[in-house]
Amino acid sequence: MNNTYLESFLEMLAAERGASKHTLQAYQADIEDFLSYLMTQNDKQPLESASKEVIQDYFQWMGKEGKSARTAARRLSCLRQFYLFLVKEGIRSDNPTYLLQNPYLPKTLPKYLTELEIGLLLDACVLLEDYRRGLVARAALEILYSSGLRISELLKIKKDQIQSDTKILRIYGKGGKERLIPISDSAVEAAIDLKRNDHHLQSMFLFPGRDSSKNLTRQGFDKILYQVALKADLDPDRISPHVLRHSFASHLLAHGADLRSLQMMLGHADISTTQIYTHVQTEQLQKTVRNHHPLAKVRDKT
Repeated sequence: MNNTYLESFLEMLAAERGASKHTLQAYQADIEDFLSYLMTQNDKQPLESASKEVIQDYFQWMGKEGKSARTAARRLSCLRQFYLFLVKEGIRSDNPTYLLQNPYLPKTLPKYLTELEIGLLLDACVLLEDYRRGLVARAALEILYSSGLRISELLKIKKDQIQSDTKILRIYGKGGKERLIPISDSAVEAAIDLKRNDHHLQSMFLFPGRDSSKNLTRQGFDKILYQVALKADLDPDRISPHVLRHSFASHLLAHGADLRSLQMMLGHADISTTQIYTHVQTEQLQKTVRNHHPLAKVRDKT
């Protein structure tokens, strides 16, 4: 669905903010959904001049259609940025989304694996029938769990970034922001094993795809992770790169890491995003009290 202002907005996101292809597609889909809604209305207001009232009606319509609060919050954030862009460009004099209230989002704790389950996953890599696939799985899981990288960051790692004496990885995350991440000796060892096996492949990537000039795709890695989960006798639906990232953060915090260090390693722009892991720790402490405090046991018996 073509719209000149939408195209200009997406170009700005790519050029000035370094938005990824996936992010641009998500913004485009959200704004085009609103544009489609406008086309169903009697007055058919243009996207660039939509009123506050019609935007409010759009979110009421989304609620009636059963859209989740999380979807509504994402689309409101997207429209806010779009109309702010129009204001800065002098196309509008106001931002019609400015005073709209954010949908209420209940806090959800991140899902994570236990340390025992992480060990089962790592041990299961050698059980894969394809030897090289096992090496890929081991190196990827070791790096993910020891560094908390996003899957997009992991798959872009170059071979020359990891040598036998590597202790730190230089990563370019969201918006091209650079951060330095410690990497464990076992992760380096697993990566070196994979490099030795792949010495004949003409690829700059540690995890090359079928086309060696490109890195392994997210979908390709998901298939490997699925096979490892089955070999570890774990539910594949519980396991994803993001769950491994959550596991890294939760376990690190449980073992005494401070929030500020964790924020830097995860690449969070705001520490409030990192603070969700304190809720995980609180939940663990509550379970400990319920299971081991003498008064808790007495109350359970009464």
